Amino acid sequence: MKNNNPTLSIGLPVYNGARFIAEALDSILAQTFEDFELIISDNASTDATEEICLDYVAKDSRIRYYRSEKNLGAAWNFNRVFELSSSKYFKWAAHDDVLAPDFLLKCVEILEQNPNVVLCHSYTKIIDKDGQVLQNYHANLNTNSPNPQERFHSLLGRHLNIQIFGLIRTSALKMRPLMGNYSYADEILLLKLALLGCFYEIPEYLFSYRKHAQQSMSQFTPDLLIYASGNSKQPTDRLPDHHAYTVWFDPANEGQILFPHWRIAHECLSSVWEAPLSWYERICCYLSVLDRWRGLEFLLLKDSLEALKQLGYYSSKIFALQEQCSIGTEEKT
Repeated sequence: MKNNNPTLSIGLPVYNGARFIAEALDSILAQTFEDFELIISDNASTDATEEICLDYVAKDSRIRYYRSEKNLGAAWNFNRVFELSSSKYFKWAAHDDVLAPDFLLKCVEILEQNPNVVLCHSYTKIIDKDGQVLQNYHANLNTNSPNPQERFHSLLGRHLNIQIFGLIRTSALKMRPLMGNYSYADEILLLKLALLGCFYEIPEYLFSYRKHAQQSMSQFTPDLLIYASGNSKQPTDRLPDHHAYTVWFDPANEGQILFPHWRIAHECLSSVWEAPLSWYERICCYLSVLDRWRGLEFLLLKDSLEALKQLGYYSSKIFALQEQCSIGTEEKT
């Protein structure tokens, strides 16, 4: 039976998720906590995603399905499912991940009992395309600290950002802009939330995060699990492709002159400036950002050189076009 005022809204943004989405939906519908609505936003999938989703809509009145006729990017789709929600708590769900039956129940209980907690998640199993466990993942972050600067510092390290798929207080999400149209927008949102309150990680493996070739992070980050382990000596050619990742978040960025690393650094600093912090807490957070980028200055230089390269390319195109126009004019005269 559908509840018009459910406790929890689950937003599932998807693009071409036919291979795994049925398993994800089954795990959501099998939850012991049933007071939720499920909002699916299909970003112009070209596979069988729409057909599969409509079959589930017909089976369960808690599910709503929306479809865009044009792929507007991951940021738009993530934001859209939240904008369509109306509950006290919110959770983003990926089309390829799997929840244990008690995941929602235990997360809701934590949020109900701890008003200082803005996000609740659990330990994570990383699974492959066939559902086989690759490893048990626990980033051991200090996001439950009562000090916002410590939570912020902890999240600046390398990890999988899996917390974005936890249960989040809607009131906290409404206090800050959602996903931006730039690389690592999910990490930036987590930083903003951590400056508002604590994260709670349930010490049970209730969430399965699927790693496969079509997964966005696997496409843009070679050796994803090694990168997320925090290995600071990883070769530079194995770092994430933030240009491609920015286009994934917003296809309108395709062909644009981008400064993805500069943008990430700017957003880290902006998240601190916008947060309700004391001056001491704010200064500590700024120092953490500087510490995080120490040794990575070459990435900022790389952005600048890439922009100059693109600018030179476009300038040569414009010059060639002007030459053609000039020749055409001379021939007419």
